[in-house]
Amino acid sequence: MGVWKIILGIAVIIVSLFIIVIILLQQGHRAGITGAISGGADTFLSKNKARTFDASLARFTKYIAILFFILAVVANYIAIRGK
Repeated sequence: MGVWKIILGIAVIIVSLFIIVIILLQQGHRAGITGAISGGADTFLSKNKARTFDASLARFTKYIAILFFILAVVANYIAIRGK
C-alpha cells in the first residue's frame, strides 16, 4: 500500500466525519413549528442570528461535500492506477 493511498484514505475518513458533524449541527426545518406551538417567543435579532449561522453552516456543508467528492475521485483514480 502506497503512502498516497494511506494519506487519501485518512483524509476521506476525516472529511466524512466532518460532514457528519456539520450536518448534525444544523437545525431542522421543522424547528420553528414546535417553538410556535409551545409558546417560545424569539426576538427578531435571535431569529436573524440563527438564520445567519444556519446559512453559513449550509454553505460550509456544500464546500465540504465538494471536497469529499474530489477526494473520493482522486482516491479511486490512485487505487485503479496502482493495480
